[in-house]
Amino acid sequence: MAQSSITIRTDPELVGQVAALALAMDRTRNWVIEDALRQYVESQAWQVEGIKEAMGSLDRGEGLDHEDVMAEMDAFLAGQDAA
Repeated sequence: MAQSSITIRTDPELVGQVAALALAMDRTRNWVIEDALRQYVESQAWQVEGIKEAMGSLDRGEGLDHEDVMAEMDAFLAGQDAA
C-alpha cells in the first residue's frame, strides 16, 4: 500500500506523551499516531453518517415534535421521582 506523509505542529508535551506511549507499547511513534488518527476518523465518520441518516429521517417526516419528546421525558422523570 502506498504511503503518504502528513506534517503537524503540536506542543512538546504531546510529542512526549506519544513517545512514551510508543515506548511502552514497543511501537513506533508513527504507529501510535496513525492508530490514533485512524480511530478518530472512524469515529467522526460514524457520527457524520448518523447525522445524515437522522436528517434524512426528518426530511421524510419521521421525526418527533420537540413538545412530544419533552412531555414524554417529563412523564418519565416524574415516574422516576415517584419510585
